Amino acid sequence: MTKTIISLTRWLANSMNSIALWLESKDNSASSQSKFVDLAPTDEADKDGVYSEAILFATNNEKVSNIALTGPYGSGKSSIIQSFLKKYRRPALHISLAAFVPEIDVDDEADERKVSRQEIERSILQQMLYGADANKLPLSRFKRIQSPGVWSILKSFYMMLGIVSLWFVFHQREKIISGTFFEPLTLSNWLNLGIFGFAVIFFWVILHHLYVASFGLSLKSISLKSVEIKPAHEDQTSILNRHLDEIVYFFQSTDYDLVIIEDLDRFNNADIFVTLREINSLVNENAGVKRTIRFLYALRDDMFVNTDRTKFFEFIIPVIPIINTSNSIDMVLAEGNRLKLDGRLNRQFLREVSRYLNDLRLIQNIFNEYAIYVANLEKDEENLLDANKLLAILIYKNVYPRDFEQLHRGEGMLANILHHKNELIEQGEATYKAEISELEAQLEAAERQTPSDLKELRQIYAMALIEKLPEDIAGVSLNHGYGWIPLKNLVSHDEFEQLIEASQLNYYYSGRRGHSSRVNVSQWQKEIDSQKSYQQRKEELESKTTDNKNKILSQIRDLRVKLPTLRTTKLNELLRVNTDRIRDLFENFGENGDLARFLILEGYLDDSYYQYTSLFHSGRLSPNDNKFLIQIRAFVTPEPSFPLDNPKEVIAAMRDEDFRQSYVLNVKLVDNLLSDRTLYFEQTKKLFKFLSSEFESCENFFDAYYSSGQNVAGLLSGLANSWDDFVLTAIANNISHVIQIVSNLPENLLKKLAMEFAEFPTFVAENLPEILLNVPGLASERLVCLGFEVKDLAAIKGHHEVVNVMFERGLFELTLANMEYIYQAFEGESDFEPLHKKNFTTIRSMHSPILLQRVERDFDRYLRDILLVIQENSEEDASTILAVICHDELEQDDLRTFLERQTIQLPSLEDVPERLYEMLFKLCMIEPTWLNCLAFMESEGFEVDILVGYLDRDDVRKIILKESIPSDSDSQKLRVFLFNAGSLSDISYKEYVSALPEFFKEFPTGFELSKLRILIDEGKITFTKESLEELSDSRDLQVRFVVANINTYLANPDNFELDDDFLEVLLQSEIDNVAKLGVIKLMDLDALVNLPERAALVGPIINSTDAKISNLDGNIVQSLVIHSQPIGTQISLFNKYHDLMDDDDEVRHVLANLPEPFSEIKTGYNTPRLQNTSENQELVKWLNSRNIISSWSESYFKDEIKVNLYRR
Repeated sequence: MTKTIISLTRWLANSMNSIALWLESKDNSASSQSKFVDLAPTDEADKDGVYSEAILFATNNEKVSNIALTGPYGSGKSSIIQSFLKKYRRPALHISLAAFVPEIDVDDEADERKVSRQEIERSILQQMLYGADANKLPLSRFKRIQSPGVWSILKSFYMMLGIVSLWFVFHQREKIISGTFFEPLTLSNWLNLGIFGFAVIFFWVILHHLYVASFGLSLKSISLKSVEIKPAHEDQTSILNRHLDEIVYFFQSTDYDLVIIEDLDRFNNADIFVTLREINSLVNENAGVKRTIRFLYALRDDMFVNTDRTKFFEFIIPVIPIINTSNSIDMVLAEGNRLKLDGRLNRQFLREVSRYLNDLRLIQNIFNEYAIYVANLEKDEENLLDANKLLAILIYKNVYPRDFEQLHRGEGMLANILHHKNELIEQGEATYKAEISELEAQLEAAERQTPSDLKELRQIYAMALIEKLPEDIAGVSLNHGYGWIPLKNLVSHDEFEQLIEASQLNYYYSGRRGHSSRVNVSQWQKEIDSQKSYQQRKEELESKTTDNKNKILSQIRDLRVKLPTLRTTKLNELLRVNTDRIRDLFENFGENGDLARFLILEGYLDDSYYQYTSLFHSGRLSPNDNKFLIQIRAFVTPEPSFPLDNPKEVIAAMRDEDFRQSYVLNVKLVDNLLSDRTLYFEQTKKLFKFLSSEFESCENFFDAYYSSGQNVAGLLSGLANSWDDFVLTAIANNISHVIQIVSNLPENLLKKLAMEFAEFPTFVAENLPEILLNVPGLASERLVCLGFEVKDLAAIKGHHEVVNVMFERGLFELTLANMEYIYQAFEGESDFEPLHKKNFTTIRSMHSPILLQRVERDFDRYLRDILLVIQENSEEDASTILAVICHDELEQDDLRTFLERQTIQLPSLEDVPERLYEMLFKLCMIEPTWLNCLAFMESEGFEVDILVGYLDRDDVRKIILKESIPSDSDSQKLRVFLFNAGSLSDISYKEYVSALPEFFKEFPTGFELSKLRILIDEGKITFTKESLEELSDSRDLQVRFVVANINTYLANPDNFELDDDFLEVLLQSEIDNVAKLGVIKLMDLDALVNLPERAALVGPIINSTDAKISNLDGNIVQSLVIHSQPIGTQISLFNKYHDLMDDDDEVRHVLANLPEPFSEIKTGYNTPRLQNTSENQELVKWLNSRNIISSWSESYFKDEIKVNLYRR
């Protein structure tokens, strides 16, 4: 009774609870339906009724017993069946193998072999028999537990009464046998008769039940003590065939006419279908089954090969999948929209991952779990977790549930991949280090190659020079007489480049040092390369080397940046780089490996999975944090980039002494220490002390922190403030430290360090290209505050902002390379010839105040390092030259070298410092004008020799003499200077004297004869007795002086005391005959009788004039005729003055002294023959008239005069 009450109470409580749950579900129906969806097949999958119509046709067709509903997994076969059953009014039996078969993976062949055919058939039989009411199968051998029903109380009471009745009848058996028990047979004996009747009926019922139960017994074996007899191959017999009678009995005893079998195809065993078809055929043919039994199979299309399925099934219904890889994105988006995740999930990720999901129930379950996970992981409503990663974790959990379970224990396929991260990092580090070593070796080789290439270039030009020289040459020189360079030392000599730029070279022969010559090599470079000069080729070679060096340095920098970041590189990036090495890791995923590969390689599954698979408790240590502490407690220093998730908790767990050791060198740890220096004052103090004492051994930490640390400026500032030698140590150690100092320290601290350590800005200047390569975005102001000058602007031309700022601030060295870059980059010029030929002029023409100010700031360096370096810089204009020489700070030697190369002269000495007058005139750098010369003469530093040397130049003389020498009184000094410039060359002196506008009374003293001769010839000395006497030491000069002034002398001969010997010399000069006649008149002609040479000199002069000399007589005439030359002059004089010889004997005396044939004219028998000339005709005429000859006649046949003589 108590049990009955308890049972009724429990039933009532369950009913009330169900009602309460139903009412609550009604309240929350809207929200629940939007948050979760069930995975059960829906009964609304066939809204158009197409599939139901087909199935109904098959179930109403007497010829159809086996129906196939075919489609791939997830195509909606179960939902179509549910939709059909909603309309199907007859009883149907539903068998689903998934509910009874242990979890298997059909893709796993090992698991597949574990599921035997007997297990499959047993599952089918169990679902068939146990699915029906046990009361309907009383004869079944498969007994099931039956729970007492409502009538169980009456049945138990009936059994009790029956047993009591039997017991009572059994004890009354003697009376019953004797018959007394039935007496009397009246109503009064109803009790005995009733009990006996009830006992008989009860006993009959018992016998009936025993009889019926005997039909369910089967003989499996007979055991006779130790001998057991049982059927052979019992285990291998088909269970369905063995229990065929049960199956037939089942359909005989139930009303089912449709059996629906699902999921049987997942076992890939077609024999089961054959057995089921046979059973279907037997059942339908059994006489006890009065209806048609049909089997409806839900299976895959590929369950039967070729056309076998059309022979097996009488009707096949294809199912068009409601979801596949092409439209699964719509299902995924619908689920995301249901959970209002559109704003959190990446649409591209959903689109890509959906290609791997083609099961609607799987997608729905993933999002159901997503809703649960999000609700638990984001309780504070802060969306800190990556929704895409969480979804990826849940996809992985549903597709690879076994591996997901193993992941919690650090096992499985995904865990194995995660464990490879450290191995991949180590391999990557080894690869990067090897590449860096190789690049450094290439850089070192390139550094060694550059001098070799330059030497080869020099050798080319040296050989070309040697070819232009004669054989047996031992050496060459730029300057004649000194600085000889042996040919064997030509290539390596310091002056090689100056030799190349020279237009002429001196050379000497082997063994004859004193004998040298010059050779023109102005076209030397063009003959080697008509397009490029040596300097251009050298610059290209150096530029090529620089570009290659920058390229290698850039690669090394990139690798060094990547090296420390490997520890923080995401897993997917490491795997992508090492796809060949990890290919085998993904093969363990089987056919679904593509999904795992996608999720992992895209970074949705990584080592942060634990944040999405377990609840987070504030302040806890992550696995990485715990691993870090375990390592340092084992005295192992983790890598600087070892990931820490809760550095504050790690710091709290560390000991004080840990901060004095290498354990503190962790990027995340140092970031946290530096983020709150006040809180961690002691720890940071110990950190800086350790770094300063073990600086060189901390390189790996610095590399890692520079690349991924969050407070590099704080770290470096702390070191700089706490360690005095930090900057110098950093410079000596590694350029990466300087790079970080420049790019991270505050500008005021940079200025301070630059002032305290001169090595710091110097180092930055020398390594600026490499620094900018490593920090391309470096702020220009950081460089400006260091105050250094850029050595090579072209080397940093890729950093435009830096170049512009450093140029605008004038922070660049004065080098030709920098000038060329500025000229090209800021002026847009590509032709460097103006810079090479007139550098400063070109700079001034650029109108760049910045550049001019920079040049003016270090003009002495500019002159020395640029103007003097450019050998061809010789065309600076006059204003530029003046600007150069006006710099007082310049060295005289440098200035002289500069001026020596210039071809343009200064027009005047105006604005030129007096101290440079001497140099300008000496170098001929001043235009030849009398005003310039006068200005120089009036200066304090005037030197005669320099001006004389200047005026003695041919080019100067040619130009200056185009201008008249000033004749004003202010220029008197200049004229006197020219007059007294005896050190001039004769040619120069002659021209300058000739240009003098005035005369001088006296000859200069100490002059050479040639200079005196010039003064005489140019008539610049007044002819006086005194000036003539000044030449007393030289008769020739006196004669020359008189000759030059002959007219003056002849006008007043008495003023000069000149004897006949002097006058005779005058006659020998080149004065005209008139003057000579004047001189002759002044001579004593009587002396000619005894002076035949003088007579010979005077005779031709007298003969040359028609005038008669009055003071001649016969003796003088005889001497003149006899001693004059030639014969024509003698005959002419004879004809003119024969009348002065009164005596014929004088005439004959003269004739006798004449040459033949004139000497034959005398008495005798000869007949002299004279040349027929007018003089000879005149001669014979007067000879005939004076009877000196008999007669004369002209020859008819010859051009002769025949003279007839007196015989006696």
